[in-house]
Amino acid sequence: MMDSAPLRLGDQATFHYRLACHGETLADTFPGAPETFTLGHGEIDPRLETLLLGLRVGDHMNYDLGPGEAFGAHDPAMIHTLPRGDFPPEMELTANSDVDFSLPNGQTLTGTVLEIDSDNVRVDFNHPLAGLPVNFEVRILAIEPR
Repeated sequence: MMDSAPLRLGDQATFHYRLACHGETLADTFPGAPETFTLGHGEIDPRLETLLLGLRVGDHMNYDLGPGEAFGAHDPAMIHTLPRGDFPPEMELTANSDVDFSLPNGQTLTGTVLEIDSDNVRVDFNHPLAGLPVNFEVRILAIEPR
């Protein structure tokens, strides 16, 4: 392990992070175990991943990101009205709940249910933090070069 090398795409990084929005902590690994990700493999939102590039072991950074900088702008085109019949009848749908959709490529797309009526379900496929200011704190613990 080369601790002095800067973090690059393809490297595996172990780090603690905290995500907060409007002062509310949404994710925080600092009190527990760190997480390990491989940069460039889609495991982290690419806008946050860019902030990690070039960091070194021991770096502790705190980023205040404006609305849309962390998870993109909220896109009204990502809100879709789907027929209620597209959902399994036994699926319990409630407003503000998340629903997973399997894509043909094997990936999963998560949407948030906005409204439900007897015929349709409105689903927002934007990231829940899209268009919101985010604080991202990170401390790099280990880097394994590609």
